[in-house]
Parts: sequence; C-alpha cells; structure tokens
Amino acid sequence: MKKLNLYFLMVLGATLAACNGTSNKGEANETETTETTEEVKASKEQMTARAQLSSASGSGATGEATFTDLGEGEVTLKLTIENATPGEHAVHLHENGDCSAPDASSAGGHWNPAGVEHGKRPVDMQFHAGDIDNLVVGEDGKGELTMTVAGWSIGGSDSTNIINKAVIVHAEADDFESQPSGAAGKRIACGVIKKTE
Repeated sequence: MKKLNLYFLMVLGATLAACNGTSNKGEANETETTETTEEVKASKEQMTARAQLSSASGSGATGEATFTDLGEGEVTLKLTIENATPGEHAVHLHENGDCSAPDASSAGGHWNPAGVEHGKRPVDMQFHAGDIDNLVVGEDGKGELTMTVAGWSIGGSDSTNIINKAVIVHAEADDFESQPSGAAGKRIACGVIKKTE
C-alpha cells in the first residue's frame, strides 16, 4: 500500500510539473504576442509626415502641417497657421509637391486621383482626395485645424499616398459647390509634405 501511495504521489508530481510548464509556456506566448502587438503599434506611431508652410501671393502667412498615419487608411492632420487674415480659409492638398511659384500655382490643381468633382468630405458622395475642411483664423491671425481623414496614407499606394503633395491654404473659404476648387481664391500659403524620420 505504501508503494502504491508513493507511486501515486510521483505520478501526481510529474503531472503537476508538466501542467506548470505548459502554463508557463502559454504565458510566454501571451507575452510574446503582446510585445509583437506593441511593436506594430510603435511602428504605426512612427509613420508621420510634415509640411512647413511658407507664404504665397505676398500674404505673409506661414504655418505647419503634421500628419500621423493611424493605419487602415486613416491619417490625422493638424495644421496651424499665423499671420493670416481673420475668417475662414480653404485648405486642400494639391497634386504637385512644388511651392516654387510666387503664387504657389506650381502646386497644380487639387489632388484628385479618382477624377471626380470637388466636394465636402464626408458629407458629399464625391470629393477630391485632397479636399479638406475650412480653417478658421482668429483676430490674432492664428488658426488651427485638426481632423482625421479617411483614404490617406503615408507611403501607401499612389491613390492614397500624401507624400510629395502640397498643402495649400487659400485666401477665402471653400463653398464646397463651385467647380473645380470651391471658389477658394488665391493661394496664401504652401508647403510640401515630406515623411519624417
């Protein structure tokens, strides 16, 4: 009887040790998965871009636009401007990353890879990939616009990639109706979007 009890205890001990090893292994896999997820999140957080806006058309307006790729086709834009006239100003992404012309006409038209009409996102059924919202500037000449835009990427496919596009701030508000650019008026600030390291 003592031999049987001893054998039973040895088997029980071995079983518990094996279970403990499996449990630890499971914990290790869970930790590894968590670390991998964190690494993916970190890499997404590093996908950023920036445009330094210089004045155009003799406006004196300057600013900065920063972009953060959230993954799954969404990018958050934060734009700040100063030395602009108070009121609403249209903001668009234009097709050419070129702000060399004094009036920023070198940036070309709105970025519109789908070849559709200008409109207001996400209200209208169709809008240019480069159509954004209006920026409100206060009496101090400063304004800020933050929005998350679906259909953009930093370094993705040609139809979504915002790198080497130009950010343009216009003198007037976008009416989101007039074609092809919303009657937004002259271009008062321009900056080329570059990926940040």
